[in-house]
Amino acid sequence: MKYIVVTGGVMSGLGKGITTASIGRLLKNRGYAVTAVKIDPYLNIDAGTMNPGQHGEVYVLSDGGEVDLDLGNYERFLDIELTSAHNITTGKVYREVIDKERRGDYLGATVQIIPHITAQIRESIANAATLQVTPGEVPEICLVEVGGTVGDIESMPFLEAVREMRAELPKEDMALVHVTLVPADNMGDHKTKPTQHSVKALRELGLQPDVIVGRSDCIMSASTKRKISAFTDVASKAVISAITAPDIYLVPMEMEKEGLAEVITEQLHLKVREPENSWYTLINRESTARVTIAIVSKYGIEDVYISIKESLKHAGFALATEVDIRWLDAETFSCDELADVDGILVPGGFGQRGIEGKIRAIEYARTHGKPYLGLCLGFQLAVIEFARNVAGITDATSEEMGPGSHVIAILPEQEEVEDLGGTMRLGNCTADLRKGTRVHALYDTDTITERHRHRYEVNPEYIGQLEDAGLIFSGTCGPRMETCELDQDAFFLATQFHPEFKSTPTRPSPPYVGFVQACREQKIQNQE
Repeated sequence: MKYIVVTGGVMSGLGKGITTASIGRLLKNRGYAVTAVKIDPYLNIDAGTMNPGQHGEVYVLSDGGEVDLDLGNYERFLDIELTSAHNITTGKVYREVIDKERRGDYLGATVQIIPHITAQIRESIANAATLQVTPGEVPEICLVEVGGTVGDIESMPFLEAVREMRAELPKEDMALVHVTLVPADNMGDHKTKPTQHSVKALRELGLQPDVIVGRSDCIMSASTKRKISAFTDVASKAVISAITAPDIYLVPMEMEKEGLAEVITEQLHLKVREPENSWYTLINRESTARVTIAIVSKYGIEDVYISIKESLKHAGFALATEVDIRWLDAETFSCDELADVDGILVPGGFGQRGIEGKIRAIEYARTHGKPYLGLCLGFQLAVIEFARNVAGITDATSEEMGPGSHVIAILPEQEEVEDLGGTMRLGNCTADLRKGTRVHALYDTDTITERHRHRYEVNPEYIGQLEDAGLIFSGTCGPRMETCELDQDAFFLATQFHPEFKSTPTRPSPPYVGFVQACREQKIQNQE
C-alpha cells in the first residue's frame, strides 16, 4: 500500500478535499486502484448531528455512515463506494481507545496521546486502506486528507501519527502534499510568505512536504515557484499552481497540465502510464441546451445541497445540457418567481421552518405542469400537498410538524429512540418498482438500491385514500412507500431516498436525468 497524505495550511476552505479527489482522479485515469480516507479532527463521532448551515451537507454512505461532504467528492470523482471506516474523527479514535482501556487491552499501562492515540489513528488508516471500494479491485494507493489546518491543536495527534507512519514506511511508499494559499496583490504579484510560514509550521512537527499545491486565482509564474522551492526545499516542478476553476471537475485537468501526476508517480516509484482521457471528454462535453431549475430551500447555503447540485450537473453531462440553479428561500419566495423556471426541486431537510413555502412550490408545480422532483422531505411534502388539495384531507401534515391528520408519521422503530446520532433510517435500502410507472422506466429495472436518511414515512392508514384520489406510489420497500408520482404529462416524481448520494459523472442518477430531460423538453415545447 502506498499513501498520499494531504494537509492544509494558512487557512481553512482552500480546497484540500477537491485537491485530494483530483489527485485520485489523475491516478485512476492511469489505471491505479485508489481509495480515500478523510480525517476530521472534531470530537463528534460523525457529522450526523451537525448543523448543515455551519458544516455543510451531511453525506450518507452505503453502510449508513453520516460523514463530511468531502467523502461525497471522493465517491463522485473516483467512482468508488466508501464506508464509515473511511471517515476517521477524533471522537471515533478516542472512543476506541477508551473502550480498549476499559477492557484492559493496555495491560495496566498509562494511556496517553502518544503512543496510544497515535497508534489507534495509524491502525484506523491502515484498516480503512485495505477495504474494497470497487468490486473485484484491491486498493493500491490510499489518499488521506487531514482536515483542519496545520497549527490547530486538534490536528496535532493526526499529524504526529502521519510522522510516525512516514518514519516507518519506505520513502517511496508515502507522498506528503501540502495545500497552501498563494495570494496575489493588486499588481498580480504572488505573495509566498504565507506558504513559507505554513511549511515552517509543518516542518516543526517533523514533516517535510514532497509537493506544494498553491491555491490562487491566477497561475503562479516560474519565478514564484522557484522562490517557494528555495524556502521550502520542495523541487520547483513539485510546486503546483492550483488556480480557481469554473467547475470542480476541471481541477484534475488543470493539475494534469501542471505535471502533478508525473511528480506523484516519481515520488511513489510507480510505473509511468499514459492517462485514459474518457473522463475528461465527458466533463468537457459541449452543451446544446440550457435549463433553469428552482431549488426551494431554507438553509440559504449551497454547500448544504452540494450532492444535489452535482447530480444536476451529472444529468447535464449525460444530456449535453447546462443546468442553471435558481435558489429560492422557502420562507420568502413568491410564486411569480416560479413562472419562468423550467423545473422545481424541493430537497430534504428537518424542522418546521419553511415547510408551508415548500408546499406552495409543490402545489404550483402540480397545478401548472412544471417538472417537479422531490427528495426525502420533498417526497413527504408532495404527499401532504396532494392530501390537502386533492384527497380532501385539509389538515394533512407530518407528525414532525405538529397537530393535524398525520399522513406522514414517525417510523415505528423510531418511536422509542432518544439519541439523535446515527439513529435514523440510514444507508442502502432496496425498493421494488411498479412496472408501467415513470420511475420504473427511468431505472429500467424492477429493484433498486438507494441511500436513505429519514425518521418519518407515509402513514399506512392513509395510503388507500391517497391512491384512490390519484397519487401513485410507484416504489415500495415492504410496507414503506419509497416513490410517488402522478399520472400526468408533466414530470412529477418524488423519492423518499436520496438518489443524489449515488450519482457520479459517469453514472448519473436516473431520477435526475429524467427530471433534467423533462425540463429540457418542456422548454423546447414552450419555445415552439
